Amino acid sequence: MKKQFWIAPAQSTCRAFTLVELLISGAVLTMVILMVAQLMNTATAVTRTGNKHIDTDTQARIVLDRIAVDFAKMLKRTDTDYYIKGPAGYKNPNAHGKGLHLKSGQQGNDQIAFFSEVPGYYPSTSSQSPLSLVAYRVNNNPNSTTYLQLERMGKGLLWNGVSNSTSGSNVTYPIVFSSGQIANELNNKPGSNNPWSGPWSAAIYNDNTAKSVDQDGAYETIGPGVFRLEYYYLLKDGSVSDVPQVKNNGVSQWNFNQTLSANLNAFSDVEAIVVVIAVIDPASRPLVFPNGLFALMSDMADFKNANGNGIGAQRVGDVENNWNLAVQSAAQNGTTYDGTTAFPRVAASAIRIYNRYFDVKTLAQF
Repeated sequence: MKKQFWIAPAQSTCRAFTLVELLISGAVLTMVILMVAQLMNTATAVTRTGNKHIDTDTQARIVLDRIAVDFAKMLKRTDTDYYIKGPAGYKNPNAHGKGLHLKSGQQGNDQIAFFSEVPGYYPSTSSQSPLSLVAYRVNNNPNSTTYLQLERMGKGLLWNGVSNSTSGSNVTYPIVFSSGQIANELNNKPGSNNPWSGPWSAAIYNDNTAKSVDQDGAYETIGPGVFRLEYYYLLKDGSVSDVPQVKNNGVSQWNFNQTLSANLNAFSDVEAIVVVIAVIDPASRPLVFPNGLFALMSDMADFKNANGNGIGAQRVGDVENNWNLAVQSAAQNGTTYDGTTAFPRVAASAIRIYNRYFDVKTLAQF
């Protein structure tokens, strides 16, 4: 007789998670979520900063390309007047912005005005002209809607021999080349000669007076984010200077009894004009109070004239480096150098410095 064996069914075991296991799982999940969130925040911040830099890059390119066109068509002649920077102590003009400084000796934003063969518009018509009075400035009027923004003038002019109608509804300005048109610098009175003291005075004035307002509306805002403008010269001996003339054995040949045009001699000693700008992106600018932007602008030093050779001399890039240090200080400390003027760190981190060299050889010659 065969024996029967009975096999008991396998018992199924069902265990629940312990409290410790649940706590550990929750902690691990929380850490993973935090790590992912941090990565997302970092990626968002990088993207936001990248977008801000794209905005400033785009604006800087537009401004510098416009300057390149104007400079390329600049009339480079000995009988053409200019409003540019000259040596310290020289009778007006020195083409620095007036009143823009917090520190002793700080003159602030530069100005420049010259004739250029770029199309302009007659004041009271929509016609284009073959010649323009071009000027660049950073607006210095705190009451203006374009305060601390880069403006460009493109006032249309006519060549010699046309009818001179400077009154009434159809105003035209025929141009006759001669020194002392833009500013009567030898008499230390900017714009003392008409029409510079009247309808064209805004080409050289940049204060809160009526002379700074162009009656024809020839100024347009070309760089709403550009709050600092400086330029200097790369001379043909390899030095950099804010005086457009090569020294002879270290001695300046500038004649203080001659006009700027006579000393300049059609840029004969200048190899290139170097333009430096500071740009804040549109999203960050509303975060900054005007006095904060003014203070940071004042922390960005003017160009200091030097030989350009040897230790301690002014070198290419010194201005740009100084400006970058001022921006980095504001981004790290949340204030400007004086320590009393607040500046949002996020706004400071979005400011960028740009420069470009404009070869004088490409300027128009006649």
